[in-house]
Amino acid sequence: MADPDPATTLYLVYVDVDVARHPEPSPDLVELAPGLYLTESARTRSQVYHAIKWRLQPGSLLVAPLAGEPKFKGMKPGVLSWLRARRREAQS
Repeated sequence: MADPDPATTLYLVYVDVDVARHPEPSPDLVELAPGLYLTESARTRSQVYHAIKWRLQPGSLLVAPLAGEPKFKGMKPGVLSWLRARRREAQS
């Protein structure tokens, strides 16, 4: 299995705002569970953090880089497909 694009980083994001109901929802955030998201970016952690902070203006926010794809169970449908598509793009 090929690693995703080394120029991008996978981030785990916690935010206390319902992103889907926000006036400017972020298409870059893939929901795992309420408030918990994955995103992939070539930007630094600080840049990702500040972009989310400015766009959503949450009360609580956490952005953490992941060394690899997470293992999970019981998360929202579609996340595994998103991760698999990410792998396929990296192989291309």
